[in-house]
Amino acid sequence: MWLLVGAAWAGGSTRAELEERGLAPVEPASDAQAPPVVLFGGTVMTASGATWKDGYVVLQDGRVLAVGSGAPPEVAGARRVDLAGRFVTPAIIDTHSHLGVYPSPSAGAHDDGNEATAPTTPGVWAEHSIFPQDPGFERAIAGGVATMQILPGSANLVGGRGVVVRSVPGRGGRVMRFAGAPETVKMACGENPKRVYGGKGGAPSTRMGNLRGQREAFLSAQAYLRAWDDYDRQLGEWRDSSAEGARRKRGEAAPEEPKAPDRDLDQDTLAGVLTGELLPQVHCYRADDMLSFLQLADEFGFQVRSFHHATDSYKIRDVLAERGVAASVWADWWGFKVEAYDAIPEGAALLTEAGVRAVVHSDSSIGIQRLNQEAAKAYQAGLASGVKVTEEDALRWITLNPAWVLGIDGETGSLEPGKRGDVVVWSGHPFSVYSRADLVFVDGALRWDSERPQIWSDVLTGQSFVAPQGTSPREETP
Repeated sequence: MWLLVGAAWAGGSTRAELEERGLAPVEPASDAQAPPVVLFGGTVMTASGATWKDGYVVLQDGRVLAVGSGAPPEVAGARRVDLAGRFVTPAIIDTHSHLGVYPSPSAGAHDDGNEATAPTTPGVWAEHSIFPQDPGFERAIAGGVATMQILPGSANLVGGRGVVVRSVPGRGGRVMRFAGAPETVKMACGENPKRVYGGKGGAPSTRMGNLRGQREAFLSAQAYLRAWDDYDRQLGEWRDSSAEGARRKRGEAAPEEPKAPDRDLDQDTLAGVLTGELLPQVHCYRADDMLSFLQLADEFGFQVRSFHHATDSYKIRDVLAERGVAASVWADWWGFKVEAYDAIPEGAALLTEAGVRAVVHSDSSIGIQRLNQEAAKAYQAGLASGVKVTEEDALRWITLNPAWVLGIDGETGSLEPGKRGDVVVWSGHPFSVYSRADLVFVDGALRWDSERPQIWSDVLTGQSFVAPQGTSPREETP
């Protein structure tokens, strides 16, 4: 059901200056044509089990060709970049963003994240709301983020489909897609749906109403799947040539071709969850809400990929570990509503210690600019409490683990030969508040150079300054 296209050229200013440094951005239609790059002499943190003190990373044809330590291999025509004193990591991945659907500049006309017209709206796609000129995409890649999941808001029990995109400008959400990434579905528990619809005098207005609404939606999806299964069976029988021959021998008239059921966009999405084609991403704070939703998933036979925000997830970390459910959490954001009161800064570390795939996400146009620092805060909080976590664990919270949540860990999230060339060169240790992303490569092509900031967005083009990193659009209440 996917229509996938390659990434669009990100462009960039001062091409001549970049060429002088051997790092000109790629212009062809395919990033696989980016010139090879050899990054050497820095500390390489792979997120796959190895850290190389005098390391190198070789990028060729849009992918990682080699990773190791010592003298890098010779690659014909490669640009060589000496990284002495700097660090190299996989590019950051954010599992929860509303960039483009709640973009800058903040205006009611840009309020495109929640289709709050019915409690369940599975048929809408966040891709169709993305404003590709949102300056937030520039600020995200300046923070080392190459990939993010753009989700509908959390007003609805089923908010619609999310989309995994690259932090490169395009002419629309479809062009920005991460080619081959699975589709995702946003659902929500707890306060938000019952507040939105209870506040309108409708349903749901309680947590039990939330679960009833979601169960009813999936019951309808089961019936929809059965109708299509019946149609496929009948069509197969109708097309069976041997059966047709038998009918003719008996002198029976040929039956009419079976009629296909009517398409239903909402049911298409829910059916994709039931068949495992779409990855469920569930906004859920309280531990009891997560357990209730897992009960629903058991009833209908699907697997939750990740709970998002999940401020209480540390309370049921044994359950999440046993069931293989990830938790996408904040480092230290809580207390803004009742169901968010029990978060603790040690949460990510405790989840990791228990064997859960922990993720540090943003849900913020500001937080996405410093996810490396968010991971660092969660890491230090864990250490201070005596939880046994490593720098490798913390790096995976923003690289390999989110890649798994989005179903793209075979393509990105760690520095391994054959994976995409998604790389960040940091000015210092990535967990230092003083470090910045100097260079960011996406599919082996340079997309960000901190010494020569680029303006990609039409919103900023022609202005006399680049908007400061702290500028934020109005954001949805999470």
